[in-house]
Amino acid sequence: MSAAFIHKLEQYDHLSNSEREVLGRAVVRQGAVGKGEDLVREGDRPSESIFLITGFAARYNILRNGKRQITALHVPGDFVDLHSFLVKVMDHAVMAVTPCTIGMVPHEALREITETHPHLTRLLAVNIVVDAAIHRQWLVSMGRRSALEHTAHLLCELLLRLRAVGLTTDDSFQLPLTQAELGDTLGLSTVHVNRVIQELRKEELITWHGDTVVIKDWPRLQGIAEFDPTFLSLKAEPR
Repeated sequence: MSAAFIHKLEQYDHLSNSEREVLGRAVVRQGAVGKGEDLVREGDRPSESIFLITGFAARYNILRNGKRQITALHVPGDFVDLHSFLVKVMDHAVMAVTPCTIGMVPHEALREITETHPHLTRLLAVNIVVDAAIHRQWLVSMGRRSALEHTAHLLCELLLRLRAVGLTTDDSFQLPLTQAELGDTLGLSTVHVNRVIQELRKEELITWHGDTVVIKDWPRLQGIAEFDPTFLSLKAEPR
């Protein structure tokens, strides 16, 4: 099991050495996925769940008119379809935003964990619960936050999620999304995305060069977004 995933679980609660070994044995193989390729397709009936070792991925749906909505962003340490263990037919797809390295865990291995390791089962369940909490925040952003507030909230979220798996440097992180992909995430046009980014820069809240985002004024950015990190459940406690 990847170090990022172990690190992520330990944000929720302590793992014993034996639990680490169980997770390590559950991974049957690793693979590489090219940028733009699907890890999971809508309509698939997976027999394995996939977690990200390296790279970024996006959950998405495409309408008949070709318009795409990105409904989740996945970072290293995330299972992209842990829920497929229980929900057998995928109602969305997951694509590699960058080249990705992935690990595969058979559903039979997950079944064995749920039947023999209750603490690990609870920690895996927290992953699904946090995914749902992130979806709720995205729904609030889509419905009630301004474009500036929405973008600020997403940047705050990603900083903390990436920090939780050791992928930040101070208040900077890599965000390898094009403005079109960011628009599909935020529900904004590319022109509107560019305008919002320029406003965040002008207000000296962030810098954004290439794939590198630097949060220059965390308190102000957090205040604009009304960002409360509680939904990410990043405090380790008995579960």
